[in-house]
This record gives sequence, structure tokens and C-alpha cells, in this order.
Amino acid sequence: MEHHRGQFEVRIMCRVLSVSVGGFYAWIKRPPSQREREDGEISKEIVKISHQHRGRYGSPRIHVQLRDEGVRVGRKRVVRLMKQAQLAAHHTTHRVLTTHADPAATPAENVLDRAFEAERPNEKWVTDVTYIATANGWMYLAAVLDLYSRRIVGWAMAAKQDEALVEQAMAMAIRHRKPEAGWYCQLGNRTEQHARMAL
Repeated sequence: MEHHRGQFEVRIMCRVLSVSVGGFYAWIKRPPSQREREDGEISKEIVKISHQHRGRYGSPRIHVQLRDEGVRVGRKRVVRLMKQAQLAAHHTTHRVLTTHADPAATPAENVLDRAFEAERPNEKWVTDVTYIATANGWMYLAAVLDLYSRRIVGWAMAAKQDEALVEQAMAMAIRHRKPEAGWYCQLGNRTEQHARMAL
């Protein structure tokens, strides 16, 4: 009610909340309780710690630091006071570089020229590499998609991102789909005839 006195009449707020007007004004004049005074002191420490660590600390780490500094406070109390102070940890997003450009390399020919429609299976395949966070570090996943069926027809995963990863995914697709004779694929700067693919 105290925060909304500028928006609503005290009398109306008291009636809506079933609180007496006299009781509200008595509460305003009452000095802060011991608990409220402690909350204020702890809140100051929480804000200081948050600023020291540039907003990266959440309630678990702030609770640990308060405890290390000799402040006896429960974890739930830290969460409540941080919420009241509108503090939350800011997480940094870690991006993984999936493209390693070689300025000396000759770009591969644009065979598809953005024509992503196919009239029959195995006419056009496309591939891409993404990365996945695991408990043991980043893993790289290469997948081959048939533009006719929009299904993954081959894939490979490894801890290292290189041309071999894509070649393994292509090899799986070729083994499973068995393209017709004369079929070829373009990998990086090389065009491999189907007959010469190492399967």
C-alpha cells in the first residue's frame, strides 16, 4: 500500500484489503523491526557482492561469499532479498567457432545456386556442422539432408571439426542410400566420384 499511495487513495486500498486506515498509519509510524533492519544490512552486502562480480553471481555464490565473510544467513533469505532488490545473475553465452576460413583456399563452386527443391531422391544433398555441449566438452555433429525427402540420410560426430567429419557423414549417406552410377559430391575444394569414395 505504501508503494501505491501516489496512485490510489489510502481509504480505498484499506477497504479493498480489509485493513483499517488507523492500522495502516500506525504501521507507517512504527520503527523497523530487528528482522527488517537485518534484511537491510544483508541487502547492502548482497548488492555490494553483486557489483563486485559484475552481476555474474547468483544466489548460490552470493550465499557462499556471505557465509565466508561471517554473515549468518539462509539461502532462501538471500533469494528473497535478491528478488526484492531485482538482482539476478547475468549468464555469458559461450559461442563455439564452427567455421574456420582459410584465406588461401579457393571457394567451392556454388553448385545448387539456392535451388533447394529436388524432384527425386538422392538428386540433391546438403550438409552442415553444428556443435553440442556435453559433460566432456564440445562435440561436433555433421548431418547430410536429402532435399527431396527432407530426411537426414547420414551423420557423424567427433570431438574435432574438420573435413574428415563431413566425409564420414557423406560416407554413411552413400552406404545407406546407394546413389546411382555417375553420382558425385563436392566436398570443400574437391569433387569425389562415387566410385572413388572411400567407404
